Amino acid sequence: MSKLTKNQKIALSKIEAGKTYTLAEAAEKVKEITFTKFDASFDIDVRLGVDPRKADQMVRGVVSLPNGTGKEVRVLVLCNPDAEAAAKEAGADYVGLDEYIEKIKGGWTDVDVIITQPAIMGKIGALGRILGPRGLMPNPKSGTVTMDVAKAVKEVKQGKIDFKVDKNGIVHASIGKVSFSAEKMVENAKEFINTLIKLKPATAKGTYIKSIYLSSTMSPGIKVDTKTIVE
Repeated sequence: MSKLTKNQKIALSKIEAGKTYTLAEAAEKVKEITFTKFDASFDIDVRLGVDPRKADQMVRGVVSLPNGTGKEVRVLVLCNPDAEAAAKEAGADYVGLDEYIEKIKGGWTDVDVIITQPAIMGKIGALGRILGPRGLMPNPKSGTVTMDVAKAVKEVKQGKIDFKVDKNGIVHASIGKVSFSAEKMVENAKEFINTLIKLKPATAKGTYIKSIYLSSTMSPGIKVDTKTIVE
């Protein structure tokens, strides 16, 4: 087991063993125990009472964070020529079609989100082996396959993220930066959690929100008291 660094020891000393915190307390604590020299991501992990192996319990969705993600999102729009101008005006970093498909086939994936039109999906299907493992494959459920590519670009740039429960029943997402005020961190976390609650599958039994942890890049997790959030 690797030895703890000085900052890791300090961070752990500031967390009460066995204590659960309110969302506001946890956000403040994340700011207090983050010692990275860069602006660390503010992360949330929510364990759900679902069985992701069952199709009717797969929790997946999108959320528009009220205070954005705090990071610059690089967007590629693969579209027909008639939509290129609108996509560029909306703030897309890269716009085109065949030339970018060829670049991706050559291994280029230097973007965070790819948005496309339904009519283009036939051309993009062959890129699944490259884009799928990187989480870049456009999907109608995440709003990245749409007729209105300009609107989709604006939403992504303003803080819209997509998420999916993993095989262990956990949803993980970066929902801001530690440089945000604690109030903005809480607002983003609440919006994320409320979106998860709205997506509760009808077939999910028992406790749905089992646990919530807040953390930052390289920090320990802070356990949130779910009773302070979930009715």
